Amino acid sequence: MNRPDLNWNAPETASEASRAFSFLSSSGARIGYDVHGEGPPLLLVHGALSDHRTNWTYVKPFLAQRFTVYAMARRGRGSSDATAGHALEDEINDAASLLRRIGAPAFVIGHSYGAHVALGAAFAVPALVRRLVLYEPPWPHLIDAAALATLEVLAAASDWDGFATAFFRDVLAVPEGVLSALRRTPDWPSIVADAPASLGDLRATARYTFTPERFQTLPMPVLLQIGSESPADFYVTDALAAVLPDVALGRLEGQAHEGMTTAPEQYARAVCRFLTVSGHGAS
Repeated sequence: MNRPDLNWNAPETASEASRAFSFLSSSGARIGYDVHGEGPPLLLVHGALSDHRTNWTYVKPFLAQRFTVYAMARRGRGSSDATAGHALEDEINDAASLLRRIGAPAFVIGHSYGAHVALGAAFAVPALVRRLVLYEPPWPHLIDAAALATLEVLAAASDWDGFATAFFRDVLAVPEGVLSALRRTPDWPSIVADAPASLGDLRATARYTFTPERFQTLPMPVLLQIGSESPADFYVTDALAAVLPDVALGRLEGQAHEGMTTAPEQYARAVCRFLTVSGHGAS
């Protein structure tokens, strides 16, 4: 099926034609999600220090020109339950439940912590995932006891600005110039506002056991994205690339961990090229 080129210069605003829903996940939590656009289904799974809206603010208008975008609110965001002590596996069940609710095979994109959730959901319900995009899922050992203890101290003091800054600077090693620029943007207050929910993400990450070989039979095509300015050994990208049977690597030039925010057009173009390529899994 031929489609017109995306209107990269003048996408509709992200708030247009948005519909909000919620449902009860198989893991027992109520999970909210927004729906935008029209076309084949595309599930977005956001990372930490963001939510289902802020993580995708700048790329969702591009994606909604071609897909029906389902932006899932992970626990503690939007209308989703703010549970305590949940595991990453619980959020994998949430995402798999939403894929079952969508009903038709969907494209799936996950960022950071959300990339682990997306990968786990694709493994759980492979028949419901057409293509999978993972942007920098971190190695769980990045959140070691010392790193988590520092963040717990900042959280106990309700220093959420310091918490967010320390996470980007000390855990993800985001370059100082990139972090300083991010702190000056209008996006920084929403990042700080999400820090309390993100503490739950980091606790869950620290308890998560990641084994790349578990995913070696994953049947769908997978795009593994990484920013050129990101430390590659922080992320499981290379480990997954070594075992996945149908995999492509995508490098976002000049970007670190937040490419969909810092270079949304570059990010959207890369994703759409992969999701709409002709052949197996194409739309």
